[in-house]
Amino acid sequence: MTTTLDIFADPTCPWCLIGKAELDHALETRPDHPFQLNWHPFRLNPNLPPMGADHLDYMKARFGDEAGIIAANKPFLEAAERLGLSINMAAIQRVPQTLDAFRLLHWAGIELAQTRVMSGLMRAYWREGRNIADHQVLAQIGQQAGMDPEMILRLLASDADRDEVLAREAHARERGIRSVPTFIIGNSHVLTGAQPAALWQQIIDELDGAGTADAQS
Repeated sequence: MTTTLDIFADPTCPWCLIGKAELDHALETRPDHPFQLNWHPFRLNPNLPPMGADHLDYMKARFGDEAGIIAANKPFLEAAERLGLSINMAAIQRVPQTLDAFRLLHWAGIELAQTRVMSGLMRAYWREGRNIADHQVLAQIGQQAGMDPEMILRLLASDADRDEVLAREAHARERGIRSVPTFIIGNSHVLTGAQPAALWQQIIDELDGAGTADAQS
């Protein structure tokens, strides 16, 4: 029996990266898991201008001086190291406005490529320091996920599905979602924050057990 797992996450959110890595590990250890993953738009910084912001200026505005930035990043970087994630903070020059990234993710949903695209977005930003608001970068990420890069560029050059993505994000906020990552299991159970792989494994085992019991009854 398939169970929907709706995920609200922004690829530039550090704890979304950690949360995805934990979930990925759990899914790898439970290849017969019942989850159908659906990624939804929820911008970490919806008020950023279209060109984004200088990364260092953004961090200083949020955390003050260098000591504050280091302290703020420490738990995230420690979690990334524990999970074996490659993070290149020095390569990140800009904090992008992620609306177009979510348009790409929306189209990826039509082609059943959402998780591959989200992985590509996170890798481009956190490991490679690329600007994931740049249309060429987004087209390359889509291509790596099996999508048509020329089609992506044509769509990005227009306003295609911009209102749809914004409406979906507004609906999420109306439902009470306030932070990312947020996970909704089977449209009923909500988990917020980066959850450990062990918890996801437990949930999968419980769902599998319930499914087995239902099949036998």
